[in-house]
Amino acid sequence: MALLGSQALTVRQEVAAYRVLVQVSPLPYLPLLARALCAYSRQEFADQPDTALALRTEALAAARRMYSLDPGRVQLLIVVLKACRLQLAAMGRQEELEAVQREIALLDTGHRRELGPLEYEITLLDGPRER
Repeated sequence: MALLGSQALTVRQEVAAYRVLVQVSPLPYLPLLARALCAYSRQEFADQPDTALALRTEALAAARRMYSLDPGRVQLLIVVLKACRLQLAAMGRQEELEAVQREIALLDTGHRRELGPLEYEITLLDGPRER
């Protein structure tokens, strides 16, 4: 595996690297793993909805873990939930979609603040939408 920063990595290589780095040092790498997984789902698996959803679900697990370690990263969790919501809507998974929408509503209450650069980057992966 190439070292991060030693050369331009593909999104697949980024995901593989961050999966390892999260095991050693979760705080700095969980948000990066979540972003890379969302990008990977969109760039490589847009035509494979089940795989795309699995990757976004893994991104959601990373965002949830980050939130449990640092509740100040609630925007990361909200943004990844919204990415999952888009995938679920595209797949017609209504029951799961409604559960995600409820969770977004609960988290979004009282947490309206500017997105950080990483969170904003995740929102751009699926095109323009509400922030």
